[in-house]
Amino acid sequence: MQRLLIAALAGGLFGAGLLVSGMTDTNKVQGWLDVFGDWDPTLAFVLGGAIIPMLIAWQLTKKRSASLSGAPFPSKPSTQLDHNLIIGSVLFGIGWALVGLCPGPAMASLSWGGLSGVLFFVAMLGGMLLVKPIRTQIDKVFAK
Repeated sequence: MQRLLIAALAGGLFGAGLLVSGMTDTNKVQGWLDVFGDWDPTLAFVLGGAIIPMLIAWQLTKKRSASLSGAPFPSKPSTQLDHNLIIGSVLFGIGWALVGLCPGPAMASLSWGGLSGVLFFVAMLGGMLLVKPIRTQIDKVFAK
């Protein structure tokens, strides 16, 4: 029950942060990405507002083996640049640039995004379902 409460509070805080920061406004996100046009630099504050607390959290958790709820921390991600990371990053960036939404804001916009928001969310879920079979084929190509 404690984990569910913590998850609900964290999810609510995350969603509120997306809304307040403007990350659910596709025009604002696309304005941030349009560095050679009508660039909107305000999302840099969102980036800083996310990175600074995480740096502090990482420093604090170095000395701990488990979270406050008792759950173990996930292992550190690999620092190696491989084809999966590069291809995934490129696809994520293309989708974010074209639509102005990433998975969190897409979920948050379901309640007010209209048909286009629902279509994007369905397409995003389809991509998530197709990733494993496509990744298997890509891994075969890079294994040769």
